[in-house]
Amino acid sequence: MQQLTKATLPIFIDQLSEEDPAIKRIVGKIGYPPFWQRQPGFQTLVKIILEQQVSLASARAAYDKLEDSVRIVTPDAILQLTDEKLRACYFSRQKTVYVKDLSRRLVEGKLELEKFPSCGDDEIREQLIQVKGIGHWTIDVYLLLALHRLNIFPIGDLALIKSMQENRLVRSSSRKETILKRASRWQPLRSAAVFLLWHAYLTKRGTTIVL
Repeated sequence: MQQLTKATLPIFIDQLSEEDPAIKRIVGKIGYPPFWQRQPGFQTLVKIILEQQVSLASARAAYDKLEDSVRIVTPDAILQLTDEKLRACYFSRQKTVYVKDLSRRLVEGKLELEKFPSCGDDEIREQLIQVKGIGHWTIDVYLLLALHRLNIFPIGDLALIKSMQENRLVRSSSRKETILKRASRWQPLRSAAVFLLWHAYLTKRGTTIVL
């Protein structure tokens, strides 16, 4: 199964640049993006859940607090915590439910994350979407950053869409269908384009992210 890697990322972006002048223009302006990666597994999924609709800094503070509380973040450790203790780790009521449901499914064997590397994207999506609070954005980010699947486009990612607008790939008024049609030009290498557009978004704001 072909994946995005540190070695192939610039190669794939060069391929996209040959086919899409807009990609070539962005690369010429800011260069190649870094290769962002996270370790596949439970801890990364917990982090992505915490990142839903909040800043990365806020999510990191919550995860760090959780780590201080349990030392090693595992499904069993999560299930041993009361809701009150999780809220003391800056978990919202909803995210407490989400992380506990994920933990419970793993402990009960209803979900086996270790098998995901050999599963197709659709199969992974079908399994994760059953977990409370895990929607398509969370799944897309996991597929992108943990499993490095090659053709992922997280339509629900606000930074990605903002970057497309800022780089004149779509208008600010463009609907979902128009955005997806524009991104379809990058198939089957949409993940490489996403990395570049995230890089453009961060570069414009003079910031970086630590995963």
